[in-house]
Amino acid sequence: MKLQAVIFDLDGVITDTAHLHFHAWRQVAADIGITIDETFNNSLKGISRGESLRRILQHGGREAAFNDAERDALATRKNQIYVESLRQLTADSVLPGIRELLLELRQREIPTGLASVSLNAPTIIRTLGIDGLLTFCADASRIARSKPDPEIFLAACEGLGVDPQQCVGVEDAQAGIDAINACGMRSIGIGADLHDAGLQLLSTDQLTWSCLSAFWHHA
Repeated sequence: MKLQAVIFDLDGVITDTAHLHFHAWRQVAADIGITIDETFNNSLKGISRGESLRRILQHGGREAAFNDAERDALATRKNQIYVESLRQLTADSVLPGIRELLLELRQREIPTGLASVSLNAPTIIRTLGIDGLLTFCADASRIARSKPDPEIFLAACEGLGVDPQQCVGVEDAQAGIDAINACGMRSIGIGADLHDAGLQLLSTDQLTWSCLSAFWHHA
């Protein structure tokens, strides 16, 4: 049975902008009297901007202090800070082994997809210089439910015209692993603090074609 597609999350799998998100959220949170640290920031991995803000407000005991318009303004401010920081990214910001894997998959004519809830994903992919190596990127603006809901992965599969059960998804966040599993894909987790991944790797440089192929044929 041939692997129909490999679908990747963006942050923590293709590149690492977690520190940029953290600095942006920390600044916005500080402006409204809430302190967050990197440990708390880990709980925001893989979820949407709106849900991240809700958790920050809840963390600071200020969930009822802002109306919808004010929350939108806070989320917009965070995104402005984050987008400005994306200027730091270059083609060298692709995580180890990922560019080589994408090239190998293209050579083998295996479609690749992106399933990121980040509205900045297209900009980031272009900045990294790998937009030509991804067959289809799901449009996060059309997604109503964030991970762990499988909607974004199902959208990527639909865009590629593939059966989720004949695909592999790659994630670094637990919410993402749960989303992959929920739509019947086989899951690969990157990182130590994950559970229920079909295959767990400690870093992206372990995600080679031979590793991926062995997992697919023997899972």
